[in-house]
Amino acid sequence: MSAANANSDLGALFDGHIAREFADFDVDATMETMVAEPYVHCVATLAGGFGSREVRRFYSEHFINQIPKDAKVTPISRTIGKEQVVDEFVLSFTHDTQWDYLLPGIPPTGKKVELPHVVVMKFENGKVAHEHVWWDQASLLVQVGLLDPGKLPVVGVEQARRLLRVAEKNWDQAQISRVTD
Repeated sequence: MSAANANSDLGALFDGHIAREFADFDVDATMETMVAEPYVHCVATLAGGFGSREVRRFYSEHFINQIPKDAKVTPISRTIGKEQVVDEFVLSFTHDTQWDYLLPGIPPTGKKVELPHVVVMKFENGKVAHEHVWWDQASLLVQVGLLDPGKLPVVGVEQARRLLRVAEKNWDQAQISRVTD
């Protein structure tokens, strides 16, 4: 298999995993896309799990079952390597349900959120081995009204909107990058 085909396959595997989460809302189908003992680490909140049991619990109790109905993922860029995919995107939703992966224990605020994310997903034998999920927690807290941007050097929704404008303006440069060595 050529490097380009292997890279395309990793991208398709990434997209399939995300679809099981955000389109199907299916914990079992999501777990089927993963190795026997995966891990998920959400850097900003330390949410996630290590090993099949913890990852399943995270997905079923704190992530998939709490995804807001209007959640939308807007891709920005993708870099594909030999064993990993790095996706940059904006996650948009209304905070109308408690969503522990982002805001553990925080009740719904009803606020609209647009939050840039980076996900580093590693694959082993065609399955997700791990996910590292990154976002700016200060921007999220500003957007749901829990942090005053006037008192700190932080921004709210402007962060996502500027990123979307820059990516749209430079779309030809922000397309999929491929690493082929």
